[in-house]
Amino acid sequence: MVNNKEEAFIKLAELAKNNSKIDLELYTKYNVKRGLRNADGTGVLVGLTEVGDVHGYIIDENEKVPAEGRLSYRGIDVAEIIKGFQKEKRFGFEEVCYLLLFGNLPGKEELAQFQDLLDENRKLPEGFTENMILKAPSNDVMNKLARSILVSYSYDKNPDDINIKNVLRQSIELIAGMPTMAAYGYQAKAHYYDGKSLFIHNPVKGMGAAQNLLHMIRPDSKYTQLEAEILDLALVLHAEHGGGNNSSFTTHVVTSSDTDTYSAIAASIGSLKGPKHGGANIRVIKMMEDIKANVKNWGSESEVSAYLAKIVNKQAYDKTGLIYGLGHAVYTKSDPRAVILKVKAAELAKEKNRLEEYNLYTIIERLAPSIFNEIKKSNKVISANVDFYSGFVYGMLDIPKDLYTPIFAISRVSGWCAHRIEELVSGGRIIRPAYKSVVKKREYTPLEKR
Repeated sequence: MVNNKEEAFIKLAELAKNNSKIDLELYTKYNVKRGLRNADGTGVLVGLTEVGDVHGYIIDENEKVPAEGRLSYRGIDVAEIIKGFQKEKRFGFEEVCYLLLFGNLPGKEELAQFQDLLDENRKLPEGFTENMILKAPSNDVMNKLARSILVSYSYDKNPDDINIKNVLRQSIELIAGMPTMAAYGYQAKAHYYDGKSLFIHNPVKGMGAAQNLLHMIRPDSKYTQLEAEILDLALVLHAEHGGGNNSSFTTHVVTSSDTDTYSAIAASIGSLKGPKHGGANIRVIKMMEDIKANVKNWGSESEVSAYLAKIVNKQAYDKTGLIYGLGHAVYTKSDPRAVILKVKAAELAKEKNRLEEYNLYTIIERLAPSIFNEIKKSNKVISANVDFYSGFVYGMLDIPKDLYTPIFAISRVSGWCAHRIEELVSGGRIIRPAYKSVVKKREYTPLEKR
């Protein structure tokens, strides 16, 4: 018997690990689509959607051919949506939420009514902030956000009804309330874990998600117009990304069991929290901090190139051989979100006197693909993804790292809710893919003979 509890867990963990290993050759033998991916890296078709579309390549004579990236919401190119509201000098996130939920762009009156609905639901229920957030702070804001959503079930008089009218009500309440939940979750974390002063600002009616978030997380509630515009743009770009991304697929899977809205959205947040998904921009930021510390002349392409080669050769940074923010599961030649965000990042870098740092990002974006392919002996077409620039943008906005992934969730909940409604209306069957058992049959051994 092992007396020490820590030693006992080490022994049990090793036992669990050893009995969870599956021979990799069996995946090939049984033609298993690991990660629901085909052999060429394309996704296995498991559903249909009208909510969003991600285009990054074409299939020509059964071969994957790289193409410029495109992202569309309800069939409308995101770049065109952004041009539309920026030309009219408006914020666009609320308009995009309406489009994703209802399938059409709102008219002026429809948009005003929708914004009023969001305004009515930005403030959390009576006692929620004190009892559910401040009295139970978390060191991770994503964890706090998931708990806040789950506990919202208890504040709902009709939580389990999956009639579309009721699900829409719940969706609008979550879209409106999540910025407040995240802001207060961060304030609680900053106060109780980091020893900072506690600031609880009420959301302001008439302001959108981006403005309210900046207002609630900053001690003085002040922000510039450009700061609000760029955060609003980031929310628009992260609102939806097709049904196959990990968190949206989670929404479909959990919704297909006919569970409640809060359980489905909390599960999606759990997916998004992972560093392979929504937490990816934190990895980029940490890598960039290392590069800035080890490259003396940020403007020297030869110095930058030499250090990137060290990273790929597993001689520098975390020695994984990965350049974070490079490459994507679907996009090849370009990620349209990164292309759009990069333009605004340059504008913000000028205002914040951080052009030298911005130029370092652009140098890495330009050099990294060829360095990676040269060292790895690959001809794969890769480009910077949205995570490459989003963390830099949030940093220039003085947004704490604790909120980087929660901001993603604040944005993506609109897409999740649209996918949930689509699954409830058109799905019809619980999602249940097959897993083949490859364990050898054994006889039961009585306890006294083990």
